[in-house]
Amino acid sequence: MKKETAIILIIPLAAFACLCTGRYPIDPGQVFPLLLSGIGALSGPETGVSWPEYELPRELVMIFWNIRIPRIVMSIMVGAGISTAGAVFQALFRNPLAAPDILGVTAGSCFGAALAIMFLVPLAWIIQSSAFIFGIIAVSLAYILASWSKDHSPSVLVISGIVISALFQAGLSFIMYLANPYDQLAQIVFWTMGSFHTASWTKIQITAPILISGILLVSLFSWRLNIMTQNEEDALSMGIDVFKWRVFYVVISTLMVACSVAAVGTVAWIGLIVPHIARYLTGSEHRRLIPATAVLGGLFLLIMDSVARSILMSEIPISIVTSIFGAPFLAYLVIRSGSGKMRHEPAA
Repeated sequence: MKKETAIILIIPLAAFACLCTGRYPIDPGQVFPLLLSGIGALSGPETGVSWPEYELPRELVMIFWNIRIPRIVMSIMVGAGISTAGAVFQALFRNPLAAPDILGVTAGSCFGAALAIMFLVPLAWIIQSSAFIFGIIAVSLAYILASWSKDHSPSVLVISGIVISALFQAGLSFIMYLANPYDQLAQIVFWTMGSFHTASWTKIQITAPILISGILLVSLFSWRLNIMTQNEEDALSMGIDVFKWRVFYVVISTLMVACSVAAVGTVAWIGLIVPHIARYLTGSEHRRLIPATAVLGGLFLLIMDSVARSILMSEIPISIVTSIFGAPFLAYLVIRSGSGKMRHEPAA
């Protein structure tokens, strides 16, 4: 319990530090008056905000409320959603290497975004809508393909997802081959590597209901995941409709991942490594694991995004940063914990 409390306390501290960092640094002493300015508690006729020791320009207030805060909120939500989806997939498929893109949702979303950039009006909402729709289509095709097999085990669904993912990856590569290298190709490549530079309150209003509702639903029914990690015969003997609940979890997780990818592009490694970190801290009991995964995912992506926008003069795509930090950290967990810890152990 002490570990979970420490994690929860770290988040506001990390958010405060991230509010102050970036190419436009903010003095820590200015954060509180800037927060008050958002509720109209402070006002000034010329500068927009007045404080006994500070004169805060309107530009600073605009950056704080229209860029910095939405970006931090978006990174926390996306990190929590993708990480939760990763924990669900690892439980459903009883595979510690399962990731949120295992059913082709990421490849489908990337294809949809590239298709919109290439052939449709390249407006933000059109790209996001196309990415979301094709992410759902990819998972639906994977389920249809798996339903044609007489074997209804999770491995068949995984193989179907790999097939559909490969098809959409091929389609993405073909679109990139046809794209204008001076305009469209650069936009497609940057989008597929992910970035939070377009975060806004409008995007938060669109993505928040799906991500928050998905995390709450998974947390509410997380105890069934303990049973789903066991053999299907054992789950059936306990009265659990394995197929129905597998569809439920896959649909919820797919919606969260598709919504995240549609909003910010591809975010690599988060859904794979964060559930392992949470499992190492809290154990395999999903009633504790799912909330811990969501909290850690939000914290991890918040820190990674701050690094991406602060380490160089130009912003680094988020997937590059998460891969640089995520892959070695997963290797460290493997070496430190041993193979027994990395196996997906069923919870009692």
